[in-house]
Amino acid sequence: MKRRLLWGLVLLAGLLGLGYGLWWLISQDPGYVLLAFKGFRYQSSLWAFLALLLVTGLLGWALRRALRLLLLSLGVVNPWSRLHRGRRLRLACEQGLLDLAEGRWQPALRHLRRAAEGSAQPLPYYLGAARAAEEMSDSASAEQLLARARERQPKAELAIALTQADLQAERGDWAAAQATLQQLRDQYPAHPQLLRQLQRVLTQRADWSGLLGLLPDLIKAKALPAAQLQALQEQAWQGRLLAAGQAGGEALATVQEAWQQLHAHERQNPLLLKAYAGQLQALGADEEAESVLRAALKRSYTSELVALYGQLCGRDPGKQLQLAESWLKQAPQDAQLLLCLGRLCLRNQLWGKAREYLEASLQFARQADTCIELARLLASQGDLARSNQLLQEAVQLRGGQWPSLPLPSGH
Repeated sequence: MKRRLLWGLVLLAGLLGLGYGLWWLISQDPGYVLLAFKGFRYQSSLWAFLALLLVTGLLGWALRRALRLLLLSLGVVNPWSRLHRGRRLRLACEQGLLDLAEGRWQPALRHLRRAAEGSAQPLPYYLGAARAAEEMSDSASAEQLLARARERQPKAELAIALTQADLQAERGDWAAAQATLQQLRDQYPAHPQLLRQLQRVLTQRADWSGLLGLLPDLIKAKALPAAQLQALQEQAWQGRLLAAGQAGGEALATVQEAWQQLHAHERQNPLLLKAYAGQLQALGADEEAESVLRAALKRSYTSELVALYGQLCGRDPGKQLQLAESWLKQAPQDAQLLLCLGRLCLRNQLWGKAREYLEASLQFARQADTCIELARLLASQGDLARSNQLLQEAVQLRGGQWPSLPLPSGH
């Protein structure tokens, strides 16, 4: 406290001394200043002129401060002023994302585009704006926004490409989506999202060979749950076998070659066995199909395979029937097996036995195929009334409806 008082006294003494010295100078010689320009003339003492300069400088400083305060007050009133650019940007970000989530595509595009251009990290706003543009069917603007995102954040190439492929798929351009994803696959071979999107595209395009080639990477990256991967593998092989069956004159050899490409345990899969045998049957190779199913059913009884087995014409229909009847011990109430036996009896011209098996099958399950087989048999035996009833039931079981149309009397 004493020290501060001492410094205060020293400062006061200095100011008094400075004031006395200034007074002494003024009293010794007031000086003289003359300013003349054309008709203008100003004269005063030197000290008065210096005082005028000091006052003018103080007034200039005060005016400058007042103008700054005025501009600040205007900035508070006008939120779109340059001083509030950060606030405008934050509002555009928040409102754009809200519009996008609520499906207001036009304002979302406007706000997110503004947010992207002003943000130091613009990627999410460019991607959101591109999606809003795509929802408005403005694919050109969507592509331009994605290109702009690449310019601003080149390191985000993967995220941008995934969004681009997704938008291409949404507009139905599956070929372009596949090309976009394939370009990145070598660079990111184990990226789960990239693999999932490529799987979706390949499935949509029925590119079964490509999907089968992708499956090892999907499994390694654990990109999908195990059950989904299993179903996807079955779907891909079924599609591959179906496509092979449409290969023209070499279809049978192509189907057989595709079947041999499966692993041994995959060739025991009931769904794939059914697909393979079905293709063999469609190509006229019933005997080979019967042999394949006979071996599979001896290993493990499967109702779905039994249903197809009854449609095949093997080398010896009698032995087919005998084998199928041996399965009754383990599945006496299986409607599919009873339908199979009815068909095999028809092939062996055992009309009464066939009717018994088909009637028994209908007791356990009302199936359209069984109704049709029994209706055909009854019609050939003259029971047209019952045959027509079964045919009507078959149509209803398959989801069909008889049209409400007038018919001649007596029918």
